[in-house]
Parts: sequence; structure tokens; C-alpha cells
Amino acid sequence: MSNDIGDRVKRAKEAYIKLMSESTSRKDKALEAMAVALDSEREGIKAANAKDMKAAEQMVADGKLTSALLKRLKVDDSKLDEMIAGINDVMRLPDPVGRTMQALELDDGLELFQVSTPIGLIGVIFESRPDVVPQIMALCLKSGNATIFKGGSEARESNRVLFDVLTNAIASAGLPSEAFQLMETRDDVTGMLDMDAYIDLIIPRGSNEFVRYIQDNTRIPVLGHAAGICHVYLDVDADAVKAKEVAVDSKVQYAAVCNAMETLLVHKDMSADLLVRIASELSEKGVELRCDRASKEILSAAGVPVHDADEEDWDAEYNELILSVRTVDSLEDAVVHINTHGSGHTDCIVTENTDSAKRFVAMVDSSSVMLNASTRFADGFRYGKGAEVGISTNKIHARGPVGMEGLMIYKYVLLGQGHAVKDYAGKGAKLFTHKNLSKHLEIR
Repeated sequence: MSNDIGDRVKRAKEAYIKLMSESTSRKDKALEAMAVALDSEREGIKAANAKDMKAAEQMVADGKLTSALLKRLKVDDSKLDEMIAGINDVMRLPDPVGRTMQALELDDGLELFQVSTPIGLIGVIFESRPDVVPQIMALCLKSGNATIFKGGSEARESNRVLFDVLTNAIASAGLPSEAFQLMETRDDVTGMLDMDAYIDLIIPRGSNEFVRYIQDNTRIPVLGHAAGICHVYLDVDADAVKAKEVAVDSKVQYAAVCNAMETLLVHKDMSADLLVRIASELSEKGVELRCDRASKEILSAAGVPVHDADEEDWDAEYNELILSVRTVDSLEDAVVHINTHGSGHTDCIVTENTDSAKRFVAMVDSSSVMLNASTRFADGFRYGKGAEVGISTNKIHARGPVGMEGLMIYKYVLLGQGHAVKDYAGKGAKLFTHKNLSKHLEIR
């Protein structure tokens, strides 16, 4: 690890101590400056992105980059509008730092407070998506966390200009911009993964292989998901209109993302005509259908172009216009398939049967479960979090689309008046009262 990497990580950790104690008004002022700067620097940002896009298009032609990553790389006015909207939404969210989560009287004059506090220094390693920079910087700034960013080389120019625009805005608002650092080489990643004495959490965003590499090569806790294998199950009691809307949107609204549907499960007694109508629209929109024997027979007879699915398709995250289709005998079979082949990300049931909906929601072990709604809703912005640092399929700390709450931990603060444990031990020991208090502790 080079001294430069270590120095920048250490400077970020030092700046975190300052950032974590900043007032809400000063943080919101910095967020406002970030949004304004993105708007005023549009042309420069798009010009830098155009350089990345040109190089990336050649990489796709050479087979060194997937078309899915190319789509994620592009930054246009619409994407900039989304970045700005995300920052403004974070600005409007309550400040999570210093919130009293619980207050408890242990004895007269001895009071215990559980108070929310930032995790610390977050390492964010991501591929291809420049919009990750403003999303996560906004969330980390508002929650008082310092951040080390490492983007993919295919987005180097875009990441660099976005980072410079945003950190200059933070500095202009009087906050410690040193809390945010940008790394750009593979050696930087190796260096980050070894700095468990300084970095408190790693958030990787990218392919399955990429995330698993991060998980396997660091002692730092990792928050994220290795795959987004999402399902839509069309129950025997599915409404035809809802089934078509949900299935089509879940796949084609944006196929290159982790919350897009990869497998369509269909109850064997659902209308064959409805399956044909859904499959026909998907096919017309460019989706390649890979089917099991039962669904293939129905669709082939109706003239819908299909391919044979194999066992590998049930475990595939395509991130493109390919969909596996499988017929199941029952809701329970659908749940078994999802819990066996899914990634715990997002899964959906389309049904009008309340009992079936309840059983599906109770039994599917995923971070987001949808009823009659597209899997594409699994997103921090759409969940009202302003933006997201990522989507987690972990079962500890944070799960699903992770906003600021996933960047917080807590500390205990005990206020006493010279109290000593010896008075609460042994013969004649005093008793604890353990009364809940309606008090809030001000720590900033």
C-alpha cells in the first residue's frame, strides 16, 4: 500500500471527527451548494462523461465491457436532474445524528441514553455508475460519515469531475471536504481493503463477481448484495391487467439493474391466454424468453419465439433483455423456487387472493417483497430515503434499499452524580429502577 493511499484514508478519518459534530443547518447548506453546483456545471460534467462513453463503447465492441455497464455509465440532463433531486431530498430529510433512541433511568440521578451516531469512515467501491458519487456523498454528509470513493476505470473522467464539483461545493459551505477522498487505481482498492484500522464499513456496488471479491478479501464489514435475481410470481388468482403491467415493467423498464425481474413464475392453472399476452409483449419489446417445457408448449403453440431454459437459467442474473419463465404447481412451489434460486433481493406476487398474498409475504425470505407492484420499486429514492448507498441482502444491521439509517449506529451515554457500582453489589445493594424516560439528550 502506498503512503499516498494511507495518508488520504487517515486524513478522511480525521475529518470525520469534525464532520460528525457539524450542525444540521451547516450540513444542509453544504447539500444545497452541491445541488446548485451540479446544475451550474452540467456542460463540463457531460463533456467528461462523453469521453468515458466513447472509450467504453470501444470496450463493449472489444468484449471488455458489457452493454449493461455501458447503459449505467451514461450521464445526460435527465440523469443530472435525478442527481440534483436526490440531493435535495436528502436535504429535506431529518438529521439522523444525535437522535435519542431510548432513555432509561437506572436510579435516581443515574440516566442512560442510547444515541444515534455515524458509523465512521465508509469505503464505497463501485463499477460504471457515476451517479453513485452524488448519491452516497449526500447521504454520508447528512449522516456525518466520511467516505472513500473508488469507481471503475471506465468512469474515471465522470467520477473525477463529479467529485471535484461536489467537494468544492462542500468546502465553499465551510465543511471539511477532506472527509471525502477519491481513489482511482486497482492498487487503491487493495490498499483500502487492508485498512481495517481506519475504514469502518465497505459498500461495494457492481457485478456478482466483483462484490464477492470484495467480501473475500477484507476484514472490514461489507454491506451489499452479490446478486439481484428477482422473481415475479403470477398466481392462479392474478388480475390480468395487473399481471401484465407488473411483469412487463419489472423486466423492461430498465433491464440493466439489480431490481429487474430475471425469472417469471407462472401458476399452472393461470390462464394460458394471459401468459401468451404477457410473453408476446415482452418479446415485442426485445426480451429473449427462456422457458421450461410447460410454458414453452403454450407459447410455441401461440407463435411466440422461445428458447429452452436449462438449470443455469434459474440462477442467472442477466441484467439485460433475457427472461427465464417457469411453470409451478402451487404458491408453495413458487416460494421454494424463490428461496432456493433467488438472491434475497426483491420478489413479487401478483394475486387477488388475500390469503395467498399473506402466505407469500410471510414465506419469501427477501429484503423486499412486493404485492401487485413492480420489482423496480425496490430503490432508496422510491422508498423515500432521498437516495441509497446500496441495496443490502444482509440480515444484520441494514436490509433492502439502504439510506441514512444504514449509515448509523449508536452509542450509550450514561449521566451520573458520582454513582459507583459498589453501592449496587453485595449485601444491602441498592436496586435499579429501570424506568423509561421521555427525555432527549443534546450532544451537539
